[in-house]
Amino acid sequence: MNKLNFMGIGPKIGSVVLPWLAAAIFITLRFKGSFRYVSDNARILFYIGLVVISAGVIMYLLTIPALLKGLKETKLMTTGTYFLCCNPLYSSIMLLIIPGLSFIMNSWLIITTSIVGYTLLRIFIKSEYEEMEKFFREDFIKYRAETPDFFPLPLKKLRKLN
Repeated sequence: MNKLNFMGIGPKIGSVVLPWLAAAIFITLRFKGSFRYVSDNARILFYIGLVVISAGVIMYLLTIPALLKGLKETKLMTTGTYFLCCNPLYSSIMLLIIPGLSFIMNSWLIITTSIVGYTLLRIFIKSEYEEMEKFFREDFIKYRAETPDFFPLPLKKLRKLN
């Protein structure tokens, strides 16, 4: 094993999350009004959703080149979005894109997709971390100790900068 696994745990998570999201959207559309955050002034939620999705797409797009470079060069990426958290692709989708969609559609049912995705991430991420430790040893252990797994708030790193 001299190259990192290109797909990681994404297919395992996606095989559950994508059908769940599709079902949540279908149910939301089928039973309009049953899963609303608010019944009046949903327009503001729509605009909030656009902003949140935009932030998620930007984070996702900023992560892809770093991920591809790390995979190609078998290099531990610790800068850019990887400075913020160990799993910025999953974070961008589950913390920003899906919640933004739930705001746009004014449906709390859609946000359950993020909860399911996060639960699966916690279950499956161990195998990805084991692979990273095999490749990067102490560097990865140190990176993980300083960097949040999922929520992009690197408080330990920010304290060191001051």
